[in-house]
Amino acid sequence: QVKLVESGGGLVQAGGSLRLSCATSGRSFSTYVMGWFRQTPGKEREFVAASKWSGGSIYYRYYGDSVKGRFTISRDNAKNTVFLQMNSLKPEDTAVYYCAAGTSCSGYGCYETRRTYDYWGQGTQVTVSS
Repeated sequence: QVKLVESGGGLVQAGGSLRLSCATSGRSFSTYVMGWFRQTPGKEREFVAASKWSGGSIYYRYYGDSVKGRFTISRDNAKNTVFLQMNSLKPEDTAVYYCAAGTSCSGYGCYETRRTYDYWGQGTQVTVSS
């Protein structure tokens, strides 16, 4: 069983920055596809970013359209941790942010599909005030 624990959420003014962390257990972290999703009440969980292993030391990064150019996903395999650096935050970024891990991701766009992910964290609240 893989456990994921998010941290780093909070309240920030528009234009500010936050960095989310997700500490993960599991022996094969370096091969997992790691994703960030977010959800607001009454809406479906939305894809934010993903880091997908492509073999060797190569990782590809993917982003949802609404966060491209503002958010950056990164990972530290030695610490089994994935990060989400969020800059230029907007009130519409307010949501509960979830970290997720998938053991397999194949097919076009697999990284942005919730069913790709086998394990989920409990979520961390991000609130951006205007």
